[in-house]
Amino acid sequence: MAEETEILLYDRTHWGRIEVKGGDRLRFLHNQSTNDFESLQTGQGCDTVFVTSTARTLDLVTAYLTEESVILLVSPNRKEKLWQWMDRYIFPMDRVELEDITEKTACFSLIGTESDRLLEALGIPPLTDAPHGTNQQVTLGEISLRVAVGSGLATPGYTLIVDLEEGQSLSEKLIAKGAKAIANPDWENLRIQQGRPAPDRELTEDYNPLEAGLWNTISFEKGCYIGQETIARLNTYQGVKQQLWGLQLSQPVDPGTPIQVGEQKAGTITSCIPTPEGAIALAYIRTKIGGNGLTVQVGDRSATLLDLPFISRGYLATPSE
Repeated sequence: MAEETEILLYDRTHWGRIEVKGGDRLRFLHNQSTNDFESLQTGQGCDTVFVTSTARTLDLVTAYLTEESVILLVSPNRKEKLWQWMDRYIFPMDRVELEDITEKTACFSLIGTESDRLLEALGIPPLTDAPHGTNQQVTLGEISLRVAVGSGLATPGYTLIVDLEEGQSLSEKLIAKGAKAIANPDWENLRIQQGRPAPDRELTEDYNPLEAGLWNTISFEKGCYIGQETIARLNTYQGVKQQLWGLQLSQPVDPGTPIQVGEQKAGTITSCIPTPEGAIALAYIRTKIGGNGLTVQVGDRSATLLDLPFISRGYLATPSE
C-alpha cells in the first residue's frame, strides 16, 4: 500500500471516455444503468453500472455531468462494447448523441489524502468534502482541465481530464509539486488491495453488481431501467447467492483456483497479487458460507476473508443464519 502522505499519479488516458450529448441524455443514462441520473445537476457525478437485461455486469462507469454533456469514464477494454450497447438503444426520436473523446483527451487520477494540498499548491481550488463525482472546469496557466472528486479507488483523490495535447504538461506540473507517477501494475495492486472489481476478472456476465459489492452504485428508488427487475427481486428476496470478498493468503495463487470450507466448495479466486505478508486476492464466496474473518482452504493452505474498502454491501453486511 502507498504511504499515508504520498500522492500517487496514475495515467488513465488508455481508459475510455464517451461523451453523451443532447437534451435527453440524462433520461437516456437513467434508463441504461443502475444509478439515478435524473436527480443529478450540472457539476455532479456518480458511479453507475451498465448491466444486461438479466443484470449481468458490463462495466463499472464513472459519470460527470457538465453543462452540455455527460462524460463517461469507462474501463480500457469496455469502450467499444459500451458504445455499441448504448447505440442500439438510441431511437430516432431520442435527442441523444454519443461521441468518443478518448483520443482527444488525457485522463489522470491523483490518489492520496494529501491531494487537496497538491491542487492548492498549483492554484487550483480543491473540492474538499464535496461528494464523489463533483466536478468543475478550471484553468492552470494556459491549461484548461476538468477536476472531479474521486480517485477511482477508495482512497481520496481526484480525476483530471484535459485535452490530449496538454496531458504531458499537466503531468509534469503535478509531478513537480510532489506527485509520484505509478504504472499499470501499481494500479492493479491498489485496486485488488482495495477491492475494486475489474472487467474480465470480477465484472463479467457471470456476476451481477450486488454480488460484485457495488450496492452504492444502485438506486433502488428509481423506476424501470435495463436489468432493474432482476436487481429489485434479488434485493427484495435477499437472493444474492455469492459475494465479492478480499482474501489474505500465505502465497499467491492463480485466478480460477477453487476455495473450500471442509469438503464444500465455497468460491473461486478472481484476482491475486503477492504482498510482503504473502498475497491478497479477490474472490466470490457463497453467501451462506460466511463473511469477514472466516477461515477457508485454498489448496492445502488456509486463508482468511477480508472486507475491503471499495466494496459496499446492502442487507448482506452480515451473512444470514
